[in-house]
Amino acid sequence: MALVNSWERQGNFLFKYRGQFPVILFVLSVPFLYFTESINESSIVYWNYTALLVSVLGFLIRFYTIGTTPKGTSGRNTKEQIADYLNSTGIYSLVRHPLYLGNYLIWIGIAIFTYNIYFIIIVSLLFWIYYERIMFAEERFLEKKFGDEYLNWSNGIAAFIPSFTNFTKTIIPLSLKSILRREYAGLLATVIGFAFIDVVRLYFTTGILNVTELMLQILLVTVVVVVVLRSLKHYTSVLEEKDRS
Repeated sequence: MALVNSWERQGNFLFKYRGQFPVILFVLSVPFLYFTESINESSIVYWNYTALLVSVLGFLIRFYTIGTTPKGTSGRNTKEQIADYLNSTGIYSLVRHPLYLGNYLIWIGIAIFTYNIYFIIIVSLLFWIYYERIMFAEERFLEKKFGDEYLNWSNGIAAFIPSFTNFTKTIIPLSLKSILRREYAGLLATVIGFAFIDVVRLYFTTGILNVTELMLQILLVTVVVVVVLRSLKHYTSVLEEKDRS
C-alpha cells in the first residue's frame, strides 16, 4: 500500500476513536505524577494558573469554531468525514484545524497540571503523532470533494499554528445555543481530567485516596450543569436551531 493511502487509512481509523485519546493521557500521567518532585507553594500557584489559562484558551477556540459553523461541518461525527461545504471564513481563515488546536490546548493544560515538563513534552509528541494522521485523512477527503477550491484555500492557511494576517469575518453569527448543545461533554471530560490528576497526586503525596474540597465542588457544579444541558438537548427544543449541527 502506498504511504499516502496508508496514512489516510490510519487517519480514518483514528478519527473514529479520537474520543478515547484522553484515556491514554490519564493512564500515562500516573507514573509521571509518581516521579514528579515536590515543589514550593508559589510554584504550584504558577503551574495551576498556567494550566487553567491554557485549557480555557483551548475552549474559547473550540467555542468560537463550534458557534460559527453551520450544520454538516465540524461535527461530532465518528463514523466518517462530513463536509457539506468548505469552511474558509472566520477562524478557518486563520488555521485549517481549529478544533484540534483547541483540543491540544485543553489537554496540554491538564498535562501542565501534573507539574512535570517531561509529561508535557510527551503529551505534545503523542498528540501530534495521533492527530497528524487524522488531519491528513481529513484533508485528503476535502481535497477529493472540493478539488481546486480546497487547494487554493489550504495553500494560504496554516494547518495548526494560526496566522492573523488574512482574517475574513464569518457571515454566520456566533450561536450560544450551539456551544451549550455541543460542548458540555468536553467540559465534563476536562474537569474529570483535572480531578483525576488532583486525586492521584494527593494519593502519592499523602497516601490518602481523596479529592480536595475545591476540586470536588468544581466537579459537582460541572456535573449539574452537564445534566441540565443534556436534558435540555434531548428532552426539549430549547437548544434547537435551524441549520446548526
